[in-house]
Amino acid sequence: MKTVFRGILVAGVVALGLSGCASQHYVGEQMSATEARIGALEKNVGTLQEEVVALKQSDVVQTEKLERLSETAKEALSRAQEAGYLAKNRFLYEIRLDSTVKFGFDKTGLSPEAAAALDEFAARLKAEDKSVFIEIQGHTDSAGPEKYNLALGKRRADAVKRYLHMNCGVPLARMSVISYGEEKPLADNSIPEGRAENRCVVLVVME
Repeated sequence: MKTVFRGILVAGVVALGLSGCASQHYVGEQMSATEARIGALEKNVGTLQEEVVALKQSDVVQTEKLERLSETAKEALSRAQEAGYLAKNRFLYEIRLDSTVKFGFDKTGLSPEAAAALDEFAARLKAEDKSVFIEIQGHTDSAGPEKYNLALGKRRADAVKRYLHMNCGVPLARMSVISYGEEKPLADNSIPEGRAENRCVVLVVME
């Protein structure tokens, strides 16, 4: 009988020992899994913090850009926002093509140099591969009646829009035109050089 009891006792101790080992193994597995989850959460938190910092930096850059914008570019951004043309409501850049895209007195036709500049602009858009919206602003010098110059500026902007669409494949829905005529000169109209500078278009690119 003593032998039987001793055997039962030994078996119980062994069973308890095995149970304890199993419990320790289970706890160890759970702790490892918990530590792994904590590590993953810490990594996610770190990534989110980096994204927040990047967004703040992006906002700062965008604010600085807006502060440096010309008056007509600010107006373009406001018009595009109100019309719902923009996905991100952001200004990207403004191109004043006055070095090449200038028009002769009372002219609306594009010169070969102007066409080349617009080809380069379209290639840049394609390389950047963004969903952008472009406002094309037509300007004139101060010679002639104000009403006539307003219409002349629009014809110049229309010429650029037509070229970008037909020759460069820029979708019409991604462009709009506006004429400032002589209203907001970019240079001094009192001198011939300034008047020549004002016979131009400006492209405002937004996203």
